[in-house]
Amino acid sequence: MRVLNIIFLISLLFIFCNCSDSQNRQQSQRSSQITRDQYIEINRLLIESDQRIISQFVDSMDLDMQRTETGLWYTIENPVDGADIRTGQIVTLNYNIWLLDGTLCYSSDEDGHKVFMVGHGGVESGLEEGILMLKKGSKATFIMPPHLAHGLIGDDDRIPYRAILKYEVEVLDVKDK
Repeated sequence: MRVLNIIFLISLLFIFCNCSDSQNRQQSQRSSQITRDQYIEINRLLIESDQRIISQFVDSMDLDMQRTETGLWYTIENPVDGADIRTGQIVTLNYNIWLLDGTLCYSSDEDGHKVFMVGHGGVESGLEEGILMLKKGSKATFIMPPHLAHGLIGDDDRIPYRAILKYEVEVLDVKDK
């Protein structure tokens, strides 16, 4: 009988612990959902703020630019005939990367041409998006909010955290892989 009582008490303890653990997991999931929702709202507010800053910059500089759904601002300065650039092609660019305050961060004059395969990462998502609008010989200006450029942390060198970047590009060459 005593053994049965001990087994019964252990069973009750086990059930109690499981219920308590289940409640803790549910509470943890609710609090992480609140945190996730808060992060989404913070990101939405940051993106809206970045778009206002870019819009004010474009207006103050009297630039004729368009905006994509992702938030990339662009102008193609010399539309050219020819085939559109496609994912998988290798492009070679002359470029200048500026902060909106006029600070030059990177330039092909100093750092050499930028060469990359479109659609395979390794460059800013805003640059890839913009390049797909161009052809060999095109010149364009892109303004990229942080979420399309170097994000929250910059590049630990010349681009500060949460920087809005202005790219001036010229497509020198396009090759198939």
